[in-house]
Amino acid sequence: MGIIYSIISGALMSIQGVFNTRVSEVSCIWVTNAYVQITGFIVCIIAWLFTGRQSFACLLKVDHKWYLTGGILGAFIIFTVVKGMSALGPAYTVMLILISQLLIAYLIELFGLFGTEQVPFDWKKIIGVGVMVVGIIIFKWE
Repeated sequence: MGIIYSIISGALMSIQGVFNTRVSEVSCIWVTNAYVQITGFIVCIIAWLFTGRQSFACLLKVDHKWYLTGGILGAFIIFTVVKGMSALGPAYTVMLILISQLLIAYLIELFGLFGTEQVPFDWKKIIGVGVMVVGIIIFKWE
């Protein structure tokens, strides 16, 4: 199921990036961003009403309070995706986003940051990122 969820997530992120870019063309980016966050919040509240309804007080139990900044990061993610897609187009932007995500995720694992299990350095993973970079060069080759 993890593979299916990941594929759906990637597809939804790409579609959302294009949708948000189109909306920001007729609105300011921060209005678009606020709308996305508010509608997302509404969906989350509705889903919460139909599921376990765990108390929001459980958020106070989070060991490291900076982990609660995901919504703030989300606002800047939307901003940067829209700006990237406006400047570079969807395909090129998503390729660069994927490389950035992969590199940062690997560094998080490599150093065991944010409570993740630390993994040993592996040249194959760096070579894999290099192959992705070569793929972008080929993709953009004119």
